[in-house]
Amino acid sequence: MAKRDFYDVLGVPKGSSAEDLKKAYRSKAKELHPDRNSDNPNAESQFKEVNEAYEVLKDADKKAAYDRYGHAAFEGGMGGGRGHPGAGGNGDFASAFSDVFEDLFGDFMGGRGGGGGRSRAQRGSDLRYNLRISLEEAFKGIQKTINVPTSTACEVCRGSGAEGGAEPTTCPTCSGMGKVRAQQGFFTVERTCPTCNGMGQIIKNPCRACSGQGRVEKERALSVNIPAGVETGTRIRLAGEGEAGLRGGPSGDLYIFIEVKEHALFQRDGAHLFCRVPVSMTTAAIGGEVEVPTIDGGRSRVKVPTGAQSGKQLRLRAKGMPALRGGGVGDMLIELAVETPVNLTARQKELLREFEKLSEENNPEGSSFFSKVKGFWDGMKS
Repeated sequence: MAKRDFYDVLGVPKGSSAEDLKKAYRSKAKELHPDRNSDNPNAESQFKEVNEAYEVLKDADKKAAYDRYGHAAFEGGMGGGRGHPGAGGNGDFASAFSDVFEDLFGDFMGGRGGGGGRSRAQRGSDLRYNLRISLEEAFKGIQKTINVPTSTACEVCRGSGAEGGAEPTTCPTCSGMGKVRAQQGFFTVERTCPTCNGMGQIIKNPCRACSGQGRVEKERALSVNIPAGVETGTRIRLAGEGEAGLRGGPSGDLYIFIEVKEHALFQRDGAHLFCRVPVSMTTAAIGGEVEVPTIDGGRSRVKVPTGAQSGKQLRLRAKGMPALRGGGVGDMLIELAVETPVNLTARQKELLREFEKLSEENNPEGSSFFSKVKGFWDGMKS
């Protein structure tokens, strides 16, 4: 089957400029890429045909030979050498495909489609700020002012990096592509342009304030609204408050990570609070009341039941922490800790001994335990 004319393959007239050839090739390659045409069995062969045509026509010497001799220029050894288009029908596939690769996948790789010249403006980095607050602040919610050291857009050049805010110019070395190619035998090696470092553009007169970066190091004071109910690990995102973009690119985001400090009285478990309250042996035995603090700064009186033991928990409804996203308010759990008196006087000891004699039948847990111990020992003897 006779080969189609390379100009017809790309859909351009003979004598088209290099830029027109390039645009036509990119359009055809994107249209015929096999990954986008799984239902077309001819897509792969057509895609290779487009690559072969462009590989010849983008090279000035090969194009001149093709314009003069047609396909015969590359048959029978004529015009052989590097990048022979007849080698498997692919030509220098890696070199040709690299032009369209960025158009197809540039957005997934962090670019904007196309060469480096169009992605010169880079987004700033996201920043993290660790903020410690008290449990009381987490309960009420608070507005905090924080000082964040970061890069901000240069005010002198308005973020462009050029003196007087002038626009950068196209890099003469790579013609705005951000890459340069070198032929090594049968292979084409592509490297980042050494002149513009892959940016595709250069600044002839860099801004003196930011040395051409378009941003300067500066500490900013930000007012942050901390909602009620936050807990350790809560993350707050401030869009656009991160590091300034490079050469006019968008700013990154600032992420504030909350750490709630430990409290002297309360322990937290989600929306619930725990408070360990000591009670006297007498109050635990005969019952009574004990006054406890609450996280809102108030006081509540809790009734201690008769015969309360250490570890007994009492619940105060809706005296805990507010839920972060409007899920109500947690409870406060009071855990009783029955205290044994210390530094007793002789009289107190005497009264306790007398009390012990009179209360042998008033210790059900102790009686049960020692009954089990006796049964254990009897079993061991037998």
